[in-house]
Amino acid sequence: MMDAKQLHILQHSLGIDQYGRGRMYRDHFVTGEGSDDHADCMALTAPGYLTRRANVPMYGGSDLFRVTDAGKRAVVEASPAPPKISAAKQRYLDYLDADSSMPFGQWLKWKSKQSAEARIYG
Repeated sequence: MMDAKQLHILQHSLGIDQYGRGRMYRDHFVTGEGSDDHADCMALTAPGYLTRRANVPMYGGSDLFRVTDAGKRAVVEASPAPPKISAAKQRYLDYLDADSSMPFGQWLKWKSKQSAEARIYG
């Protein structure tokens, strides 16, 4: 069983948020002996959640830890469910994710038009 700090290390290594959401766009963590995270990374290697490549010259002698498939499954299972949010807040979060450079009101109108067209044209 991993603790909260170890879960955070795996989530960070995969590029996902604290609820396990997002695209896993990376798979590694670099840290050296004596750092705050090294002991936790070593502990994550025992159950097979990480593999270790020690003393990597490209990283200044730090260790490279890679997340295994077992580690990916473990982080999905251990991540808490996200909090419930209102439909209005979800719309605003969708707007921020869209990064459209439109003002929010204009984006809402555009989004409404897109949804209507999808219903008509399927």
